[in-house]
Amino acid sequence: MVHLVIVKNIGFLSFGHWQDVQGSQVRTAQDALLQTIELAVAAEEVGVSGAYVRVHHFARQLASPFPLLSAMAARTSTIELGTAVIDMRYENPLYMAEEAAIADLLSDGRLQLGISRGSPEPALNGAAAFGYVPDEGETDADMARGHTELFRAAIGGAALVRGNPQMGAPGALAIQPQSPGLADRIWWGAGTRATAVWTAEQGMNLMSSTLLTEDTGVPFDELQAEQIAMFRAAWNEAGHDAGENARTPRVSVSRSILPLIDDETRHYFGVRAQADAKDQVGYIGEELARFGRSFIGEPDVIAAELAQDAAVAAADTVLVTVPNQLGVEFNARLLESIVKDIVPALG
Repeated sequence: MVHLVIVKNIGFLSFGHWQDVQGSQVRTAQDALLQTIELAVAAEEVGVSGAYVRVHHFARQLASPFPLLSAMAARTSTIELGTAVIDMRYENPLYMAEEAAIADLLSDGRLQLGISRGSPEPALNGAAAFGYVPDEGETDADMARGHTELFRAAIGGAALVRGNPQMGAPGALAIQPQSPGLADRIWWGAGTRATAVWTAEQGMNLMSSTLLTEDTGVPFDELQAEQIAMFRAAWNEAGHDAGENARTPRVSVSRSILPLIDDETRHYFGVRAQADAKDQVGYIGEELARFGRSFIGEPDVIAAELAQDAAVAAADTVLVTVPNQLGVEFNARLLESIVKDIVPALG
């Protein structure tokens, strides 16, 4: 079935890998940081609307995103800047609220923050090393959601501490600075349909990646489209679309899209086109998960395949995961082809 696809926003998503190995253009952490900034600049120039980074700890990947997002803001003017996602188990909610507000003010309101309860990671009990351990009877997910609740209260301007009258601060105090509108630009990375419903009930936008931590036997895009439909139904049921503060929620999905446009792209990805053209089902820990396929081929072929993707049709934003270790120029060419050759063909 061909769906009506109206993609309003195309962003790139970089995991920021670095490794000192043959073929890598990103040998050090400094390389990863500087090249992420340069790719945001290049992406804005070719018409990409979002630059997003994945946050990992105890890994040779991007972490501590707010200094990086602020540097990206200083070099760009229109592109959205975001995360997909920040693991809230690791975060001090009030310090994060200060950093997020500063980055949003520096970007003139372009921040789009994806957050979540976290995913399997290299570190064993990594959040505990940062000083965060669930209370008795709590799970890691409970702790992450508790951190999220406090963070959202802080960026929303809630008075969180009593003022010190001796310092001329009677009453109660909110975190400063505040960045108006940031509270509406928080996204939750949901891996299941049930979590998508919870996300809607909380009034957050929805991020759905290239894997779902559940499987019903239907193709990945159909399961993800069902997740999106349940999110929107729950949003309406919660009443977020009514009243003076009504707003339409945003939904993003991630996809691996690799157009074969020259000898170099064919060299790196041509042999993967057949192998990665189907969903994969496997376990992440004890959870059965379904992984979405990659889209590799000539731009017109990819456009035709994406036109049949039910979740791409349902989302307003598509985040394209980039092979960042191949460098800025390589990834800028991929993104330019997606914007100029693939998106127009989708309608």
